[in-house]
Amino acid sequence: QVQLVESGGGLVQPGGSLRLSCAASGTILTINVMGWYRQAPGKQRELVARITSGGTTNYADSDKGRFTISRGNAKNTVYLQMDSLKPEDTAVYYCHAEHFGIPYWGQGTLVTVSS
Repeated sequence: QVQLVESGGGLVQPGGSLRLSCAASGTILTINVMGWYRQAPGKQRELVARITSGGTTNYADSDKGRFTISRGNAKNTVYLQMDSLKPEDTAVYYCHAEHFGIPYWGQGTLVTVSS
């Protein structure tokens, strides 16, 4: 059973930056796909970015050029660097992993972009 723990959310002003971190435990194998989703109030959960163990990345169109996803040196860690944040980025951000076809989710971390 894979467990995901996120950190790094908080309150930031428009135009500011935040870095989210996620660490997976419960497996000694490399998780192939890790990523971040977000869910704003009253909206469906949506993909922010994902990255494979080989380094292939995918981003939501709204986040390209502002967000950067990366894998850490420690096995099964993933980061999301968020720059030029906008109020519409306000949401709960969830770490996601797919391991042998099974999806896993973190508990979520709140990001609030407001002046």
